[in-house]
Amino acid sequence: SLESDKLNDEYEALIKQINWFKEILASEKVVLSIIKEELLEIKEKYGDMRRTRIMFSADEINMEDMIEDEDVVITLTHFGYIKRMPEGTYRPQKRGGRGVIALSKREEDFVEDLYITSTHSTILFFTSKGRVFSLKAYEIPEGSRTARGTAIVNLLSLNPDERVSAIIPLYKHNPEGYLVMATRDGTVKKTELNQFENIRKTGIIGITLRDDDELISVKLTDGEEDLILVTQKGMAIRFNEKDVRDMGRTAMGVKGVSLKKKDLVVSMEIVEKDKHLLVISEKGFGKRTPLDEYKTQIRGGKGLITYSIKEKTGDIVSARVVSDQDEIMIISLNGTIIRLGIKDISIMGRNTQGVTLMRMKDDKVVAVAQYIGE
Repeated sequence: SLESDKLNDEYEALIKQINWFKEILASEKVVLSIIKEELLEIKEKYGDMRRTRIMFSADEINMEDMIEDEDVVITLTHFGYIKRMPEGTYRPQKRGGRGVIALSKREEDFVEDLYITSTHSTILFFTSKGRVFSLKAYEIPEGSRTARGTAIVNLLSLNPDERVSAIIPLYKHNPEGYLVMATRDGTVKKTELNQFENIRKTGIIGITLRDDDELISVKLTDGEEDLILVTQKGMAIRFNEKDVRDMGRTAMGVKGVSLKKKDLVVSMEIVEKDKHLLVISEKGFGKRTPLDEYKTQIRGGKGLITYSIKEKTGDIVSARVVSDQDEIMIISLNGTIIRLGIKDISIMGRNTQGVTLMRMKDDKVVAVAQYIGE
């Protein structure tokens, strides 16, 4: 019948089509031939001249372009909380200075580092483990003067046993100069600043540390500064940074001071003309000594006595280069805080004990923060 003939014809057509598809799938040459034929058909039908132009955008949106470049204050507390505030919050502070301010949220916490910089500046964070992180100032969350701030571990990928030991604000896109680093075991290292550009989010190595050593201080220098290292047992050595050759980021550094057994470095400072070296002991004693009393030596030596350590004074906790206009805040283990003007602290020779700055009873000094005056 006509109906059965029609079905047979459709069946034979489908079998031929199936066999053709099998041939296509079995041969790459046939596949490419079909693609070529179909593309030639498309070209013949639609192959007119391009009407649009493909070009690189000269006006790509940059986050920084949308943020006003203005002066801001960056603070980091002893317990690791950081925030950004308008510059007017701390008018007495000078640019690049370190300072302190009481916090209402948590009385036992205090601002350990304070810097005035700009929203577009790059902030380098050096950790106790020798790693370096970088943030733009505008990436640090803004907070009020009395707000606690943001835990820095939420901004930097710090390990549980790692803390920020130095902050360096950079004010230009391509800054010149050097970063001089000091470790607890007396090693120093100098590296060109341009080696710290384009830091990835996970951080980079700033210095390779020996076992159980820690990075304690980093200073931005011009390559010709005098530096002074102060140890826990009351020694100090002053040397010129030219005595420290430039090294790469991952280098370990060279000996800055020879330490006695059970001694360690507590501070590194840049020597400034007409200023004093303030030293503070764990039992609340302190004094300041003219920097002229510390002659420049070759790095790696034992240095000079800067403090007469006695049982009643305890070891040195901190040392700072200060001027009469500065203030300090001394913090004890039990949470007691005292703020003093530098001009009220006695000037004495190197080999002396100093005077009582903070009375201690079953307590000891654990930290000192400095407020830079105008």
